[in-house]
Amino acid sequence: MNRFLPLLALSALSVSSAVAEGPALSERDRDAVGRLTEKALADDTAWTVLESLTTEVGPRLGGSEAEARAREWGAAKMKELGFKNVRIETFSMPAWSRIAESASIVTPFPQALHVTAIGNSISTPEGGVTGEVVRFGTLTALQQAPLKGLEGKIVFVDEQMTRTQDGSGYGVAVAKRSEAAYEAAKRGALAAVIRSVGTDSHRNPHTGMMRVKEGEAAAPAAALSNPDADQLSRAISLAKKPVVMTLNLQTARTESAPGGNVVGEIPGRTDEMIVIGGHLDSWDLGTGAVDDGAGIAITLAAAKLIDEMKGKPGRTIRVVMWGAEEVGLFGAKDYAERHKGELSSHVLAAESDFGAGRIWSMQTRFGEKSLPNAALFAEALRPLGVGPGDNEASGGADVSPLRAAGVPVIDLNQDGTDYFDLHHTPDDTLDKVSPDDLRQNVAAWAVMLYLSTEIKGGFRE
Repeated sequence: MNRFLPLLALSALSVSSAVAEGPALSERDRDAVGRLTEKALADDTAWTVLESLTTEVGPRLGGSEAEARAREWGAAKMKELGFKNVRIETFSMPAWSRIAESASIVTPFPQALHVTAIGNSISTPEGGVTGEVVRFGTLTALQQAPLKGLEGKIVFVDEQMTRTQDGSGYGVAVAKRSEAAYEAAKRGALAAVIRSVGTDSHRNPHTGMMRVKEGEAAAPAAALSNPDADQLSRAISLAKKPVVMTLNLQTARTESAPGGNVVGEIPGRTDEMIVIGGHLDSWDLGTGAVDDGAGIAITLAAAKLIDEMKGKPGRTIRVVMWGAEEVGLFGAKDYAERHKGELSSHVLAAESDFGAGRIWSMQTRFGEKSLPNAALFAEALRPLGVGPGDNEASGGADVSPLRAAGVPVIDLNQDGTDYFDLHHTPDDTLDKVSPDDLRQNVAAWAVMLYLSTEIKGGFRE
């Protein structure tokens, strides 16, 4: 990655310069931002929304009956909060589900292991598979292994994830979740198990999706909780003979299931559009409070605060509850395709999808001539403890098709130090969310939204 550092440094410098030399907030905007911030920090709309979603719907795997109930919940909640033009935009998608899963060491140290199937994994034969475990310290080590010698064995990729505030350790660690099953199959292995892609030390395995590679064989694949990965690694180290384990995964897949995005708007004085939101689906192990019920709640509550201000916002705010993000960005792709004729009116897009930790930095992806506008966001967000970042914002996974189409994006980056303790686990539940942190998120999003609707000229150039 070192070859990108000069480019990133220049990008960061250009934004820093824009912040230092750019325009300042007007007295009117400064007053509006102050009032919005004060109101948001005393508002519990986001908590109420999050409590409702995680309790009344609960887990909502993409393409499932539960996600369908979540869409109905989402449309009703938007109408209750006063959003206009509320609708569900449906699409079809493939859907995967788990039926049963178990694992254990058979010899020489018999004991059960905590394991979960990786999304899109195929089933083992009924009753499972049993084989010698072969450990690889990294995915790269497996990829470099000979194509002969693993027949009838179970591959174990024991690569750990690094804890970081910005979640950058995920990109390295997650590769094994997608690739281990295919690498194992190339070598004739019975199955692949990986150390969970997470930073916790609890016996909660982390699920998540693996890509479907058409025409390429994959072995059944599962993730061990981090303590169980430690245990299996120790067993291999201490055993005087091969460690044998059994793995049973029963899953199902259908090629056509209903999906959909829930869309609602705060009409503005123009047809120009600010698009924000989170993804409505979650994994099935927890109740999806952190990933991504919080994003739904934050963006709904922030938009509602703008709606409560006197007069219409300068631009229309569209909130999207994207469907089926976890299982392949199906909602994001459908939204971009369905609305491709109006993307020229999409002035800015952003997604909240990194939990509910406090927002600590802001990034933009504006055109060069629009970079001075970053100074306005930076000035307004600074009292909330949010510092300026570079001009390399991603916008979020569901926004990526919009970014690729040229829509400017902005990131309000949350503290993700503990995010991957909960990510895709049974521990992703409401009690892990801090109401105070949630309010700070709403305040930052409301401030960002207000300025996005009022800044003249947009952010493309």
